[in-house]
Amino acid sequence: MIKTLLCASALMASCVGANADAVHLNPAQPASISNMETFGRTSMPVGYYEYCRRYGDRCARPADGTSVSLTRERWKEIIRVNNTVNTTVAPVTDSELFGVEERWDYPQSAGDCEDYALEKRRRLNDMGYPLGALLMTVGRDADGGGHAVLTVVTDMGDFILDNQEPRVLLWRDAELTYLKRQSQEDPNDWVSLTAG
Repeated sequence: MIKTLLCASALMASCVGANADAVHLNPAQPASISNMETFGRTSMPVGYYEYCRRYGDRCARPADGTSVSLTRERWKEIIRVNNTVNTTVAPVTDSELFGVEERWDYPQSAGDCEDYALEKRRRLNDMGYPLGALLMTVGRDADGGGHAVLTVVTDMGDFILDNQEPRVLLWRDAELTYLKRQSQEDPNDWVSLTAG
């Protein structure tokens, strides 16, 4: 077990190194923590609400756990899913694809940021990862635009799967301002990632 953790740590250190530092964008988040702090319940994004109206069966599923133990094999799976979805889905806006400003859906061959995140979440959940560890997360990208990513909560930190970044990064290494994400205890509750 210790050997597995040490291997996973070494693997993460070699694969996750990043030049970005998102701590300055998220002053409520202590720089020293590996898992983001949450600050109570907040509103659900409209896109997720409408997604649940279309996919009620998916939103009715329980969290089934709040974290995963990050082994070498799981790290490889996370990287593989992130890479596969990022390279097989073409980036297209909801306006171009659906004729509406915002629609969360599973991409067939094209989609925008939340569609990438939903597909990664679906694939990892189908592989046995609990929904409480696969959290849809919204915030702002480096240019200040609205953005959605998937956060994978592990015993070694919160990792971000982003369609605009080929690497899987620890939350504080992704150049993002985090606003809110799904609750680990109930995917239909959303929690704030900012204080106040």
